[in-house]
Amino acid sequence: MENQDHRPRVAAERRERMRARLLGSALQLVAAKGPAATSIDDVIAAAEVSRGTFYKYFPSPDALVRELAFEVAKDLVYLADPLVRERDDPAERVACGIRLVARLALHHPAAAGFLVQLGWPDTQGENVLLEFVRRDLAQGMAQGRFRQMPMPLALNMVSGGVIGAIHCMLKGSCEPDFPEMTAAAVLRALGVAGKTADALACKRLEPQPYLPEGLLAATLPVAGEITPNAGVRARRPAASRR
Repeated sequence: MENQDHRPRVAAERRERMRARLLGSALQLVAAKGPAATSIDDVIAAAEVSRGTFYKYFPSPDALVRELAFEVAKDLVYLADPLVRERDDPAERVACGIRLVARLALHHPAAAGFLVQLGWPDTQGENVLLEFVRRDLAQGMAQGRFRQMPMPLALNMVSGGVIGAIHCMLKGSCEPDFPEMTAAAVLRALGVAGKTADALACKRLEPQPYLPEGLLAATLPVAGEITPNAGVRARRPAASRR
């Protein structure tokens, strides 16, 4: 049997590990300081690499942040979309996605902090995370589940609710079922009746395994499962209580 040359594969694996090292270091820094305050020197110091090594992978700090945003969004979609797709009702899908992403702060505080520091998403540009939300919003409007409105407005309702929920959960300044309250409030804004919105926002979600790889996996404190129902109490969300 001929000996195979493993050098190309080993070199590719080494490059991928270094890329992940740079992205992981940048994720922690941007989550703490924000994109504008994170410099190349910060990243190379945290990753313990040279400036030349950085530029082999990223042409600029902005390119690094863009790649970081893409990778975090991709991991979130990979994590949440399978659970979301199990539901036929677009309103339930939107509620499920809001709850799962909002609870990111409990299990991936670095990634959650990065999303908050990144700022308001461009709802009219390309965004991996918003694309699957756009799918469910479009279906809900087509079926009459949601009221008709411009898509950027609907996306702003969802993304604004999620970013606000993540911010509050990172600060620890909200009730444990804040993601459910947020989901119910967003559904009502989209046109779902109050009691129905409350019920959809509190439906049980099956635990989702942690990602075995990727940036989100690198931010985990311990291995285990995400429990999306943690903190959910058998009551109507506070936003609708009298």
